[in-house]
Parts: sequence; C-alpha cells; structure tokens
Amino acid sequence: MTLTIQTRRDITLDAVHRVAWRGEDVRLSDDVMKHMGEARSRFMALLDNDPDITIYGVTTGYGQMAKHKLGPEERRAQAKMPPVAAAASWGDPVPERVTRSIVLARLANFVEGHAAISPHVAQAVVSLLGGGELPQVPARGQGGAGEILALSHLFLPLARSVELAEKDGLSLINGSPCGSALVADIALSAERRLNIAAELFALSADAFDSPLGHFSEALEDQWNNEHDAWALRTIRNLLPGPGERERRPYQAPVSFRILPRMLGQAHRAWSLARDVATESLAAVTDNPVYLDADDDHPFGEFISTGGYHNAQSVMAMDAVTAAYANLCVIAERHAAKLLDGNISLLPPHLVRSDDFSDVRRSYIGCLAMALTGYEEEARHEARATLLPGSESGGFGQNDVASPVFLAWSKAERAGACLDMALASLAPVAMRAFQVTDRQVSPQLHHWHDPIETAFPSLDTAEPLGPRAASLADHIASSVYDTSG
Repeated sequence: MTLTIQTRRDITLDAVHRVAWRGEDVRLSDDVMKHMGEARSRFMALLDNDPDITIYGVTTGYGQMAKHKLGPEERRAQAKMPPVAAAASWGDPVPERVTRSIVLARLANFVEGHAAISPHVAQAVVSLLGGGELPQVPARGQGGAGEILALSHLFLPLARSVELAEKDGLSLINGSPCGSALVADIALSAERRLNIAAELFALSADAFDSPLGHFSEALEDQWNNEHDAWALRTIRNLLPGPGERERRPYQAPVSFRILPRMLGQAHRAWSLARDVATESLAAVTDNPVYLDADDDHPFGEFISTGGYHNAQSVMAMDAVTAAYANLCVIAERHAAKLLDGNISLLPPHLVRSDDFSDVRRSYIGCLAMALTGYEEEARHEARATLLPGSESGGFGQNDVASPVFLAWSKAERAGACLDMALASLAPVAMRAFQVTDRQVSPQLHHWHDPIETAFPSLDTAEPLGPRAASLADHIASSVYDTSG
C-alpha cells in the first residue's frame, strides 16, 4: 500500500506505523506538489525583489557566520554545498524503522510550503521511502544544538545527488523531525510493551492467588482517572472470575495491590508520548520558516525560530522510561514474593526439589537475582534528561544541545530491561501454577507455549539465563513486530 499525503496533518502516528514499521511507500498529492512549487516561486521572487533582505542561512552564513551577509553569487555557492561537516557523529545506529520515521516526519515542513524547498528535492526525500537501503543515523554523539548532525548523515547522499539551490540544503537538515520520529517510535513500542506487561503481571497476580478485590471495578470511580481504570479493567479481564477458584482471604503484599496504579502510571506515560508524537509529527519546525504571502508581505516572509528543539518529546520519553523502571521494580518484588513460601503459601518445590540428591534440578530463585540486575539498570536509565549544564552543542550561537536522542536511547534500554524482567518473572509465575496443579486462565493461555518453550523443564543442568533470554527475545519480537 501507499500513503498519500495531502497536508501535514496526514503525518500521524498511524502513518508512522504504516510507513516506518510496515514499510509502505509514500506519495505527495498533485495539490501538494503544486503548492510547494508556488511557495518556492514566491520565495525566489522575494529574494529578487528585496536584495537587502536578511534570511538566516540564505542571505547569511550558517551558525557563527550568521552575521556575515552574502551577495547573490555567495548565497548560490553556499546553497550548493552538501552538509558534509555536520555529519560529525558516529556510534550505534538507530533501527531502520526509526530512520524511516525521520524521513516521513521531515515532510511536515515541506508539504504546505513552509520550507520553501524546491519540489524536486522534496520528491527526492519521498523517494527514500521507496524501499531502498537508507543511510545509517548514529544514536550516539548527537550533541548539536538542533538535529543537524543526525540529519546530515541521513540526507548527505541525497544532497550530493540532486541540484541544490537557495535554502534547499538547510531545509533538509533543520527543524526537529528526529524528535518527532523518536517520540513516535517510543509511543508505538510502549503501547505494545504495556499490553504485554499487563498480561504477564496478571499471570503473576493469579499465580499468587491475589484477592480479586485488589482489582475491583469499584476502584475505578474512587481512583478517578482513566489510566488506573484501564489497568483495573485490563487485569480483571485477564483473571478468572469470582468463585472460579478459591483465593487467599487476606490482602496480598503492596507490590500486588499497587499493580493497577503502576500500570496506570505507565498507561498515562504512553498516553503522553502518543499525544506529543501526534502533535509533533504534524508540526512545522523549520528554521527559518517561510510564512505564505499576505497583504503586508506579497511574497511571503521568513522568521527565525527555535522549533528545531523538541523539548516536549524529551519529557514524554522520560515519562515512559520512568514507568518502565517502576514496572521492573514491581516484577522483582512479585518474583521474590512468589518464591518465598512463607508469603506466597506455595510449596517449597516452587523453588527447587526437596530431593537434594538430584543435582540436575535448577534453582529457579536465581531468576529473581538476575531480575534485580535488570531492575537496577532500568533505574539507572530513568534519571531525568535535562538540558546540558554547561555551554555545549557547538560554539557561537549554538549554545544549548538537544537531548532527544539521549532520551530515546534511555527509553529503549529501559524497555529492553523490562522485557528481560518480565522474562524472568513469567517462568516463576508459571512454575507456581505447575506445582499446585492449577490451570492458567484462558485469557492468558497464549503465554503457556512461549514460556514452556523457553523452560520445557527445570529438571536439567542447563543454565537458566539463555532460556530466559529466549523468552525475552520473544517478548521483544512481539513489541517490534512489523507484520500487523
């Protein structure tokens, strides 16, 4: 299928899923191509009619050279220069789905003429989404004041292959399409990861025989927010109904009772990321930005802006990272309580056999030890992503760096830690069902085979780590599945 863009409002979270995750093509409508051409013509007329006009990066130099005014020949020579110097970062590349998201988000500045880009250059950007291999964009070393380091890596080959005129090169590397794409990526993965987490936490709560009152519908009104209500409703729908099985008559430990609250916090964080992504993807963030003609400006006008600094995306991604870290803590507490028979009331052989002569049996309690390590890693990532505390991001005018890549990387790493934490908790919960001859609820039975595949038996000397890793890989593949 092909996504047709009529306006920048067509660049949505669903469009990112279609184009970046599923690999669909993109085309610009005839009206968009016409509008871009008209805006470009007015921009060139503006340059011809006002030789003294000051437009950053067009009639002036870049960065610290902004005070240097360019003559017509100088500006044309500058325009033809591809952004070689700015491709200065290196390190771990972002996944291709993120690179495709950045290309798609780049179009928001183009389609209504706000970048005044040459239509053939815009069409060349669209062609990058046609299925060919994209240039790699480093996730590390992105300390620039905007996003020019990352965007230069992405668009340098294109800039070398097409004819560039005034502002075309600047339109490729300015703005904040990276911030938009990164928060969109986190929003899409967080939604899936949160649903998986809710299922495996429900499995754990059921294994512990948590009283159903902890997830009562009555609490939805009392707690008075849609996110906790979602969590309460989700857990209830995953557990056996009242009377289907005898449960403990007294309250479970705090980590089980606050589970809906913590899942609710994670749902709110995802909701924030979704909303910020929705706003950002359709936002115009170019610098300088072209405003179309009006009575006072018959050829349009340019204004310099700070739109290339997407602080909202950083805040939203940090919220998701913090939620992941908190859920890792809950996972560790659940595993520890399940393994402690004095609290869980489960048989001692949940942990290991009473037959100490059988050296083949694994000590499943070590999974909780590993889980503690992933919990601590996630907590480390959950520190707030703030503006740099000293002058950085270059020199001259570029005195504050954009931390969008750092925030995304932290959210990705914390998400991976949650996958591993859940992969450590799930076999402990499943073991509790096995040793008590209970059945997993039908709503959660689809987890039986993945867990059993990873842990077919504990009566073996095989290490637990690789088995848990295979389950974590299964969780991650579900989070990043591009087939649906």
